[in-house]
Amino acid sequence: MNRRPLLALILLLPMLVRQASASALEAQQRLHGAVDEVLAVADRVADRRALADKLRPVLQRHVSFETMTRRAIGPGWRQFTSDQQRKATQLFTTLVIRTYSNKFTPGERPVITYKTAVAHAAGRVDVPTTLVYKGSHYSVTYRMEQEGGWRIADVVIEGVSMIANYRSQLDAQFKKAGAPAVISSLEQSVARPQ
Repeated sequence: MNRRPLLALILLLPMLVRQASASALEAQQRLHGAVDEVLAVADRVADRRALADKLRPVLQRHVSFETMTRRAIGPGWRQFTSDQQRKATQLFTTLVIRTYSNKFTPGERPVITYKTAVAHAAGRVDVPTTLVYKGSHYSVTYRMEQEGGWRIADVVIEGVSMIANYRSQLDAQFKKAGAPAVISSLEQSVARPQ
């Protein structure tokens, strides 16, 4: 029996663990910087309606809206034309940013505690946090992916994935009437008053 492959694996294991730990730490640091940047913008904006516009460029740097949209739509995404994919991503981005910014009250800052990040696979890290905002406690996990730098690909709040939540809605729309129905649904959501 040749023991070389087993010996090689045993020798490589510590190196792989160190690489995973370094990736997890890097992702966590990137998230921490992104959250600090978002909070700094929120601190400077006194009007909630202006907050979404001010947060858009910051969030677009730190969130992979293309990945989120693709996953929220599900397998039907492959049947969208490239124009439909761009339109869906644009609408989904607007919807998420508006929804996210509506959760903030200018002048009130959440307290965030970062827990140990976990590397699940190469290029994929979960960063669990606890958040206290307006007296309520939340468990929030940021799912980070390395896409030319660490970016947020999903947010899990109290065990509920934002992507899975939207997917249940958008996948049903796609199955009912295809890409035009998904885009129409997103347009209606974006058009609703805030």
